[in-house]
Amino acid sequence: MERSKPNQTGTNNSSNGFGIHWRTRFRIAKILLNNKKISITITGVKRLKKDVLSSLFENEKPEDIAEKVMENHDLLPKLTMGLSSTNPRVKFGFAKTLRIISEKNPKMLYSKIDFFFNLLDSENNILKWNAIDIIANLTTADSHNKFNKLFKKFYKHLHEGSLITAGHIVDSSGRIALSKPELKDTITEELLAVEEIPLPSEECRDILIGKTINAFSAYYNRIENKERVLTFVERQLKNSRTSTKAKAEKFLKKFQKQ
Repeated sequence: MERSKPNQTGTNNSSNGFGIHWRTRFRIAKILLNNKKISITITGVKRLKKDVLSSLFENEKPEDIAEKVMENHDLLPKLTMGLSSTNPRVKFGFAKTLRIISEKNPKMLYSKIDFFFNLLDSENNILKWNAIDIIANLTTADSHNKFNKLFKKFYKHLHEGSLITAGHIVDSSGRIALSKPELKDTITEELLAVEEIPLPSEECRDILIGKTINAFSAYYNRIENKERVLTFVERQLKNSRTSTKAKAEKFLKKFQKQ
C-alpha cells in the first residue's frame, strides 16, 4: 500500500495546512463541543435558579409570603438566597418579606443576625435600609448580646452622610433602647449628635431632628439624663421646619413637667 506523499509544505496529506493531524483536529473539535455543552448547562442552571426564585412565590404579596415562611421554616433559605437575585422584584420583595418576619417572629431570624449585619456594608442601599430595620427588630431576641458587640458597626451608618440611612438608624433607635436598656444612654449620646453629623443640607438635618424627637419619645421615661434631652428638644422650638417644631411642642407638652 502506497504511503501518502508529503505536500509542498512538507506535511502529510492526512493533516491540514497547519500540520495538525485529522485525529488531533477531531479531538479538539470534541473538546470544544463538550465545553460548549458545559457552558450551556451552567447557564441553564443559573436560569433555573432564577426561575425557581421568581416563581416560588409568584404573584404573592410579601405579607402572604411571610406567613407562608413562618409556617414552613424550610423556605427561609430561599428568602436569603433571593437577596442576591438579579431580579429587583425578587430581591426587594424578599427583603421586605424578611423585614415583616423580623417584626412578627424575631426569634425565627435571630440565627441570621450576622448575615444582616454583613448587609450593612452592601452597596445596595435598599438592602442596607432593610437590614437596619431587621437588626433593630432582632434585638428583642438577642439572647447572646450580639448587637451589643456590633453596636459601633450599626451606629457608624448614622454618620455616613445619607439622610435616608441616618433616618433608618434614628427610627430604629427607640425600639433598640427599649429592647436593650443597658444601651439606652449610649444610644441617647448618638442621637444627640444629629445636630452635628454630616448631611446633604440643613433641611435634611431638620427632618432628621424631627425623627430624633420621636425616637426620644419612645423611651424618654427610661433616660437618666433627661435635662440634656429636654434642652435639645427646646432648641427645636425655633426650628425652621414646621413639622419638626410641632413635634418639639408635642414632646415638651407631654414630658416637660415630669
